[in-house]
Amino acid sequence: MKICVIGAGAIGGLMAAKFALAGEAVTVIDQGAHLAAIKQNRLKLIWEDGSEAVARDLKATDSLAEAGPQDLVILALKAHYLDKVARELPALMRPETVIVTVQNGIPWWYFHKQGGPFEGRRLESLDPSGVLTKNIDADRIIGCVVYPAAAVPEPGVIHHVEGDRFPVGELDGSASERVQKLHDLLVKAGFRSRVLDDVRSEIWLKAWGNLSFNPISALTHATLQEICQFPDTRRLAATMMAEAQAIAEQLGVSFRHTIEKRIEGAESVGAHKTSMLQDVESGRSLEIEALMGAVLELGRLTETPAPAIEAVYACVKLLNKIMLLQGAGVRVGAAA
Repeated sequence: MKICVIGAGAIGGLMAAKFALAGEAVTVIDQGAHLAAIKQNRLKLIWEDGSEAVARDLKATDSLAEAGPQDLVILALKAHYLDKVARELPALMRPETVIVTVQNGIPWWYFHKQGGPFEGRRLESLDPSGVLTKNIDADRIIGCVVYPAAAVPEPGVIHHVEGDRFPVGELDGSASERVQKLHDLLVKAGFRSRVLDDVRSEIWLKAWGNLSFNPISALTHATLQEICQFPDTRRLAATMMAEAQAIAEQLGVSFRHTIEKRIEGAESVGAHKTSMLQDVESGRSLEIEALMGAVLELGRLTETPAPAIEAVYACVKLLNKIMLLQGAGVRVGAAA
């Protein structure tokens, strides 16, 4: 199968490497030092048990046009970078090309084929200009929820931290042939997967942690374990999750875990830095709207208040603004 992974960072790189090692025809789209390292040395994967493998049989480019038509396109960029590639996506499309989204948080296509009172509504926080809705055919999309944790310790290298689950689902909940093929492809590559009949409920289950642990870690520089073991931040995370649950339930979402179980799951990951904390330390723009802004927009649509999420959202937005204005990241170091 011809697979193009747009954004070969922690998760995109993990998927690209595993697909290539499983014998698929993989092309990665990236830029800068990471792309240069992949071109020169290919893509190195360090698994959680310390084993290493190099995905040598893959292509790397910064041009979607050069990649050409694909069978499967994986959008692995962070949500706030999607508009930079949306207009170029037609270069990758065949009539039956499938698009898989692996962004954290709430996806811009949330109300496509949702069937509720907001059917077809565009989320302004995620697609303010409409460029995603206009250029990405939502009928091609299969939803995917990302549970593995990974990092990019250096250009061209992906370090898998833990987890291997990628549940997938059609936006209308149908058990299509194409979603079964995607499931089988993930399993063949060594991941665990299952076909969901309600992908939005699974998205919210993952978003529970993203909207709380990510911004708290960005503001405190604490790992998941430290956040969960410090009583005040554990309570704050639980409060934010309760607010999000109230919003989601207004939209017909059901949660198969309790808040406490979700927090325990995050704690069990250990001393892992969230993706948002990694971005803070590296001075990269933060993934705020998909993780928090969209949740607040859904809260306004359903008239459900979320004061704790609003407060943390405001603080993280200001942190992001200061970082971008100063062109610098923030890292905790030893005092002089």
